[in-house]
Amino acid sequence: MSAENQVPPPPGLIASVAGLAKNCLHLLLSRLELAALELTEVRDTVLQLSIVFAVALLAAWFAIAFGTATLIYLCWEAMGWKILLVLALAFAILAIGLVLWGRSLVRQGKLGLSATMAELKSDRDMLL
Repeated sequence: MSAENQVPPPPGLIASVAGLAKNCLHLLLSRLELAALELTEVRDTVLQLSIVFAVALLAAWFAIAFGTATLIYLCWEAMGWKILLVLALAFAILAIGLVLWGRSLVRQGKLGLSATMAELKSDRDMLL
């Protein structure tokens, strides 16, 4: 046989293990890149949400303060101190509702790394 027509010998055990390790390393690196990308997106979203929430909270506090002062002024002669109790109960109910709504948003998992976790789960299922 000539040197051009020779078939290279099949890789040995060491070469196969090295190839497997190389592929696992590439897989791990691609998953880390995906996680880093998703973390960047989550971080940007959380930052935007925090800024919007802070400004909205400030505006809401002013609206609540002025609205409450106006309501107390208008109702004081008719209700007296009872208007303060009514407003306290109304604000307590509003606060409880907002806390429950916030908890439901967190439980929906929008801040999680859904794509990364799905890929890692599929990798685990494929390997095991």
